[in-house]
Amino acid sequence: MEFRANDRVSIELGDDGVAQVRLTRADKMNALDGAMFDRLIEAGQFLQNLKGLRAVVLSGEGRAFCAGLDLSSFGRERRDEPPLTERTFGNANRAQQVAMQWRKLPVPVIAAVHGVCFGGGLQIASGADIRVVAPDTRMAIMEMRWGLVPDMGGIALWRGLIRDDVLRELTFTNREFTGAEAQAIGLATYVEEDPLSRAAHIAATIADRNPHAMRGAKRLINSMADKNTADLLMEESLEQHPLLGSRNQMEAVMAGMEKRKARFEDV
Repeated sequence: MEFRANDRVSIELGDDGVAQVRLTRADKMNALDGAMFDRLIEAGQFLQNLKGLRAVVLSGEGRAFCAGLDLSSFGRERRDEPPLTERTFGNANRAQQVAMQWRKLPVPVIAAVHGVCFGGGLQIASGADIRVVAPDTRMAIMEMRWGLVPDMGGIALWRGLIRDDVLRELTFTNREFTGAEAQAIGLATYVEEDPLSRAAHIAATIADRNPHAMRGAKRLINSMADKNTADLLMEESLEQHPLLGSRNQMEAVMAGMEKRKARFEDV
């Protein structure tokens, strides 16, 4: 699959296997309309099976990461859309997939968040494995303001991230909070004045690790919330067994001993 150039999302692939994915609707603060949903899903599908992919940095151009739903498009969605209850993307509908696909990608995703991150934008950022947020970012679970509930996978993604009573308060009141507060709440991994730079540094570190082990680690952590202890212990063993003594595992050892950059075989 080829990712076509468009006016909503761009992808830049680095030689190190890191993909820079940017929301490029800067004049609308990267607000979500039907075209943005489609282009984001196309980006996820392109990355899903991309050979040599090691990590993804997800960011927004202009003044915001994503301001949430484009209200000018509210109620004007395509008439041919299936009902929300229909699972059109595995376990998700179209809107949910826009956020859930980052967690489903086989490689780690780091979101660099700045400016504004409201509603659907917050749910998209929550789909990332790691979130680096500027301290003055304005953030909110915004849906209740419009008489709605979070419906882009947010509740599933926030499980285990946010304390139950805090999640309820933020959802029920749609109160704004800052990037600095987001770290205390559990929605920010790091708070940085330059989140994109820190996200790129994390991605480069990830790209320098055994890609087979990295994908295995993401699979394990993704399964953590839904499996019991016995099943998780078995999953660990199933992931570790093919890694032990593999070419990439031995290369990781040798590179560490020789203090040089590892040369891994790509997935």
